Amino acid sequence: MIAAQIFSARKFAIHQLKRPAGILALLSIGLVLAGLLGGPLRSLSGTAHAATSVNYGDALAKSIYFYEEQLSGPKPSWDRVSWVGDSALNDGSDAGLDLSGGWYDAGDNVKFGLPMAYSVTMLAWGAVANPAAYTQSGQTTYLLNNLKWANDYFIKANPSPNVLYGQVGNPGTDHAFWGAPEVMQMARPAYKIDASCPGSDLAGETAAAMAASSMVFQASNPSYASLLLTHAKQLYTFADTYRGKYSDCITSAQSYYTSGGYNDELVWGSIWLYKATGDTSYLTKAENYYANLNFQNQTSFHSYAWTINWDDVSYGCYILLAQITGQQQYMTDAQHYLDWWTVGFNGSQVKYSPGGLAVLDVWGTLRYAANTAFLALIYADYLGTGNALYSRYHDFAVKEVSYILGSNPRNCSYMIGFSSCSPQTPHHRRSHGSWDQSISDPTYQRHILYGAMVGGPNDGTDSFTDNRQSYQTNEPADDYNAALTGALARLYSEYGGTPTNAYPDKAKDDDEIYATASINNSGTNFTEIQARFINKTGWPARVTSNLSLRYYFTLEAGVTPSMITLNMQYTECGNQLSGPTQYAGNIYYIAVSCAGVLIYPGGQGNYQKQVQFRITSSGAWDPTNDWSYQGVAAQNTTPVKVTNIVIFDGNTQVWGNLPGNTSVTPTPGTTPTAGTTPTAGITPTPTIGATPTAGITPTVGTTPTVGNTPTPTATTRPTATAGTTPTATGSACSVHYAITNQWQSGFGATITITNTGTTAINSWSLQFSFANGQTITQLWNGTYTQSGSAVTVTNLAYNGSIAPGASLTSAPGFNGTWSGSNSAPTSFKLNGISCSVV
Repeated sequence: MIAAQIFSARKFAIHQLKRPAGILALLSIGLVLAGLLGGPLRSLSGTAHAATSVNYGDALAKSIYFYEEQLSGPKPSWDRVSWVGDSALNDGSDAGLDLSGGWYDAGDNVKFGLPMAYSVTMLAWGAVANPAAYTQSGQTTYLLNNLKWANDYFIKANPSPNVLYGQVGNPGTDHAFWGAPEVMQMARPAYKIDASCPGSDLAGETAAAMAASSMVFQASNPSYASLLLTHAKQLYTFADTYRGKYSDCITSAQSYYTSGGYNDELVWGSIWLYKATGDTSYLTKAENYYANLNFQNQTSFHSYAWTINWDDVSYGCYILLAQITGQQQYMTDAQHYLDWWTVGFNGSQVKYSPGGLAVLDVWGTLRYAANTAFLALIYADYLGTGNALYSRYHDFAVKEVSYILGSNPRNCSYMIGFSSCSPQTPHHRRSHGSWDQSISDPTYQRHILYGAMVGGPNDGTDSFTDNRQSYQTNEPADDYNAALTGALARLYSEYGGTPTNAYPDKAKDDDEIYATASINNSGTNFTEIQARFINKTGWPARVTSNLSLRYYFTLEAGVTPSMITLNMQYTECGNQLSGPTQYAGNIYYIAVSCAGVLIYPGGQGNYQKQVQFRITSSGAWDPTNDWSYQGVAAQNTTPVKVTNIVIFDGNTQVWGNLPGNTSVTPTPGTTPTAGTTPTAGITPTPTIGATPTAGITPTVGTTPTVGNTPTPTATTRPTATAGTTPTATGSACSVHYAITNQWQSGFGATITITNTGTTAINSWSLQFSFANGQTITQLWNGTYTQSGSAVTVTNLAYNGSIAPGASLTSAPGFNGTWSGSNSAPTSFKLNGISCSVV
């Protein structure tokens, strides 16, 4: 328990933020202290921006739609997002439970229980406060769908009275994967609190969420409302009986959502249970526990110089108890808090940007402004228009929400899809749609993340750069939209607006599944083809495990099928080659199957699989009249998309033209198009976000069994000809060094080694030097030594072999530290031989 007279550390950034803070905490503290210790107070100057010019109805609809884009689990029929599919269906299996469902937290794919529960409470509060706004705007059904989806997850996460699962997914492993949740392959452990290791904050917030939601469902689904109340009461008793901070038990959350204490959630949960049940024993608890809420540093006032958020709901307690009881102590605390945000209180005030944004912190600035705007509207309405304070709080809220929606110096909305110049490249894996696990590829976002409010300007100058690598300013989150939704509903009820309810996605940028090919080798009586299966699905992303290709060719006069010999020269799909099979007349095909091999948009070695096959004739042979030979790239050139090589998924044709058909068959539902033009001028440094949890090796594909030699993986980069007569090009090796994630003082990288020589490599040692003093802290798929800037990485037992023309399947990857700059090494040597850098 935190002493009431101490200004809780949760007011500072390290506990307010959802990511590791480091120096950011000091910057945040500086912002707070600057307001506390000096500078003139700022009055709430000017009038509210022309509210009637803002389409609050459309903003409200989009804000709710955002949660459908965050949906985890089996996609329900009501989810309207075309690029969302089934995902994380096995969540909870390690605990013997079904914990599918709920929402992914932000731009990542972890399900964090505390901010999810807070988000549900705030969404429900918005509906409790202004139910008619949702009905009149046509959004009630959508809101109820999303609230039920999250609450259904909470019900499953509370399998017994004193057990609550509060997280699914290891954050370190999750943040090492920049890909869509539909294709995740890493383990997703479930974490719980129970009587032996409790979490009053998590259980109390979840109880509040379910109690508040029960009020929303009472009219339309009373039996469901009753079920929610049963769990809410059970969880609150658990929270109150077994005291503790959840992040002391679910320790993997500590670098993301560390709790600052649980007294506020005990007050908060009891208030919502009182509101939902009318049982005065809950109100008595709330008022008794209220004295334990934090006090402002060196004052006798309850905390006022922050705002409601996932970790501190004290400010909501002030306002709800003022509404319920009318007692002056609660009104006083509410007004100290709202005055600090508007005209100032006790010699300090929140910082304002020149454009009028209230800047509380450097991370997720708009979230804090929106949260306060919602509470200001709730309290202003409680006071009534006849009260002198009504305009102060109401107009503040209008200004801040209007700023978010475009009434700012940039004249651009910070809600995606609400204006033509809203953010285009949010820090969000699912909407980015990368197929090769790179934050910078593609440079554009494949999908429009409608309704998501990003973090926004953070330096007090109204400046903003639309850059995917900036998770402080350009990442959305469930808790960012939660109170904003309630504020939008309230302003819609006053100013109106018309939802468009139309959410067209971008045109598809490519076919989703297809084949590329080049000539690997050729002779007077044979043709050898290098082909690749490509899976760049994104509408939604999906894993395939039963792809096959058919290569069609013509038998020359006098040649019979028995005179044709087939050989697999190299394969990442196993030796699954069959044929020739007659198609029509003298046209035959061979089939190459990748059955049982996972191909999915999740990294270089996962979204593509290579096969090299040779067709040899003991009689005449002329490939130039073969159907599938047309369009194949020349020998020693990069494979190209070939429409006459046909791809099947099981028995369903998903790509290509059958002989005589000149209309390309794309992936079902795909409209091949040039797609969206990448945003000019933006080349973000690869950054996946938070620092991986120490000691956790990020999952990179499937971990091979030690002692086995995995089949080498070729890449899309040009490789040497493989087969019986390979031809080396350039040096004997090439290396591709890629930064896969980068955060404030750390980064992750992978090293892809390709054998461009003519003989197999049976063991390897790679030498390189860092350019800027980087230091490796953890490496997988190899051992390493580092002396100064010089690094040597050596293979393990299972990944020492690299076939000619192939790339290392289990490529080494590492986490490291950096400062100043993080340039890639410029030269590599493999077993003492210089490699080309690609």
